[in-house]
Amino acid sequence: MGMKSSSIHCHGVRAGVLRCAWLPRFCRPPALAWDQDQIEDHDPVILPPGSRMNWQNMPSTARRQTGLTSITRWSYFLFMLSRTLALLVTATTLAHAAPAEHVILISIDGWAHQYFEDPKCHMPAVKALAAKGVRAKRMECSFPTVTWTNHTTLVTGVHPAKHGVLANEYFDRATRKKVPLIPDPLFNKEEIVKAPTIYDAAKAAGLTTAGVIWPASRGAKTLDWTVPDVFEQELFEKYGTPSLLEEARAAGIPIEKQNEWCKLGNPGKAQRDYMYMLLATHIIKKHQPNFLALHLVSLDSFEHSNGRQVPEAYWAANDSDNRVADIVRATEEAGIRDKTTFIITTDHGFVTFTKSINANAALRKDGFVKAVMGKSLAPDSQVFAMAEGGACFVYVLDDANRDNILKQITPTLGKLEGVAGVVEAKDFDAKLHHVTAAKDGREPDLVLLAADGYTFTDSLADNDVIIPNDPPKGAHGHLQTDPNLYGGFVISGAGVKQGVELDEIKNIDVTPTMARLLGIPFPDADGRVLEEALK
Repeated sequence: MGMKSSSIHCHGVRAGVLRCAWLPRFCRPPALAWDQDQIEDHDPVILPPGSRMNWQNMPSTARRQTGLTSITRWSYFLFMLSRTLALLVTATTLAHAAPAEHVILISIDGWAHQYFEDPKCHMPAVKALAAKGVRAKRMECSFPTVTWTNHTTLVTGVHPAKHGVLANEYFDRATRKKVPLIPDPLFNKEEIVKAPTIYDAAKAAGLTTAGVIWPASRGAKTLDWTVPDVFEQELFEKYGTPSLLEEARAAGIPIEKQNEWCKLGNPGKAQRDYMYMLLATHIIKKHQPNFLALHLVSLDSFEHSNGRQVPEAYWAANDSDNRVADIVRATEEAGIRDKTTFIITTDHGFVTFTKSINANAALRKDGFVKAVMGKSLAPDSQVFAMAEGGACFVYVLDDANRDNILKQITPTLGKLEGVAGVVEAKDFDAKLHHVTAAKDGREPDLVLLAADGYTFTDSLADNDVIIPNDPPKGAHGHLQTDPNLYGGFVISGAGVKQGVELDEIKNIDVTPTMARLLGIPFPDADGRVLEEALK
C-alpha cells in the first residue's frame, strides 16, 4: 500500500502574487503513482489554470515511454519537486515584473486633449500627476467617438469590430427600431461585450476588481464591487453589488438620489460625480481593490449644452479634477498610494457645432425614407439614417435592391452640406476598424462623417436637411482621426517614469499597459504596451 503524500499547492499565481502551502511532511517521499489503479489518496501538484500536471492529462504512451509506471518513489518525488521548484522560480521572476499592486482607471467623459494646455482650464490634481508621471499630447479614440464604444475599448484593448459595442445604440433591421445601449437599459455586459476585459483578466488571476458606473459593465460577474451606469433607481440597485450598497447606506453615501439626480441635467451630473467619487473612495479605503474603474460624467454634459472650452466646461473640468484629487487622497489614507498607478483619460474629445444635418430629410425627399406621422419608419421605407453625433450610420432595408440603392444614395448624401466624407462598407475595416453588415447585421451599409462645426440628427419629423443651432452646442462621434476628437491621457504612480511627454497614443494601448502593470497576461489586445512610459 502506497504511503500517503502531501503535495505542493500553488494557486492564484500572477506576477507579484504567489501563495504556496509548503509540504508539511517535506522529508517523506510521496507514493509511486501514475497508473490510476495504483493511486491511493494522492494529491497532484496544482499549477496555475491551463498548466495542471498529473497522471490524468499525461497520455498513456508518454507514461510508457518515460518509464513512469516503474520509476522509484524517490525518483518520482525528485521529478515532482524539480517541476515545483521550476514553477517557484518562474513565479518569483514574474513577481519582479509587476510594479503595481493597484491600478485606478479614471475616465473624465469628454476630456478633450486641448484642455491640458489651455490656461483657462484649471486641473491642478491631474497636472500634478502628469508632472510626476507621463502625459500623452493626444490619444486617438475609437470610431464612432462615443461613450459606450470607447469605454469598452479602454478596458478591452481591441477595436469595436472585436469587442462588439459598435456605438451608443444600433438599428435593428428586423424591428426597424433603434436599440439603445446607453445607459445600459437592456443588456448585461456578457450580452454585448464580446472580448475579454482587463477586469475579467484580473479576476482570473486572483485579483480583486471594482467598477463605478463603467459603461457596458452592467451585471459583470468579474467585478467584486460595482454599481452600473444606469439611470433608473431600480436598475441601479438591482445590478449594484448588494454588500457595497449596504456599506454605502451605512456610510451615508446618498445612493438613493441616483434617479433623482439623473433627471436634473448638468447640476445633477456634478452631484452624481460627487456620489460616484464617494463610492470609489469607500471601495478604495475599505477593500483596496487591485483594479478600479471610475467614470465621471459632468464635463461631457456641460460640453453638450455649451460647447468645448467655454466657461461652463472649464468649471466642469475643474470639478472633475477635484474628484481626481479625492481619489488620490483616498489611496493615501488607505496606505496604498506608493503601490498604485493612476490613469486619467477619456472616451472622446469634442466639437462645437452650429448646424445639424438630417440625412433622413434628404432621403425622404427622394422617396427612400418613409415615415408614419413623423414618428416611426413606414413598413416600405427602404433606408434609415441613424445619427451618432458626428457620424451617421445609413442602413439599407431593402435587401433585394441594396446595391442599386447604395449607388443612388451615396453620391447624394456625399454632397450634403456639412458632410466631410462617406465611408463605404469595403473600407470599414481599414478606416473605421468596423466589420461589414454581412458579418454583423448591426453594422450599417454606409457611414457619413460630419465636418467641423456640424453634427447629425435623425428626426423623422423635420423636413429641413440643415438645421441651425443657436446658441452653439457640443457633439462628438466624428472620425477618430479628427484632431478635435483626440482625448487626454495621463499615467502616474507605481511603475511609471517621471516627467515624460509622449506625442500620440491610441486608446487600444491602455488595457495592455494596465495588464503589464498588474503583471497579468492579456495576449489578444490590438494595442501595445506603452513601454516608453514604464520603468
